[in-house]
Amino acid sequence: MHGGIEQKFGVLFVCLGNICRSPMAEGAFHAAVQERGLSCLVDSAGTASYHVGSQPDARAIAVAGRNGIDISGQSARQLDRDDFYRFTHIIALDRANLEGVRARAPRDGTASLAMLLDAVPGRRGEPVADPYYGDAAAFDTAWSVISLGANAWADRLLHEAAQLKA
Repeated sequence: MHGGIEQKFGVLFVCLGNICRSPMAEGAFHAAVQERGLSCLVDSAGTASYHVGSQPDARAIAVAGRNGIDISGQSARQLDRDDFYRFTHIIALDRANLEGVRARAPRDGTASLAMLLDAVPGRRGEPVADPYYGDAAAFDTAWSVISLGANAWADRLLHEAAQLKA
């Protein structure tokens, strides 16, 4: 642990329905920032309203659980206008959802917009494949990629926090 950095960040992960990729990213990132002692608001949302109020897909809950993270208490919600002011970073899981986020962004919104793998050297702009129509292996693959991105973003924010403190 890095001695509790007080800088407040807010990170919102966004996919289409907020039941697979973004809840996994929320869980993985929450664990990553806790490990680093970084104070951070973490949440997830969907660009669509298909699953509002639902818990994450059972396969997402299972893969997160196999990796020591409980996401079963999350509840799907849709991206809203306040998110562009409440969060410092809105991170989409693929290009289509990034475009959906951009289309909803108010002109004076303060959140920076990016994709999950933008923080991973050599992977900028790469999507995280949607495992929804796949099997358990697709969720394992998605978890590996999401975990990589979540840890890279946690490292990036830790570095930003240290720079702000200096």
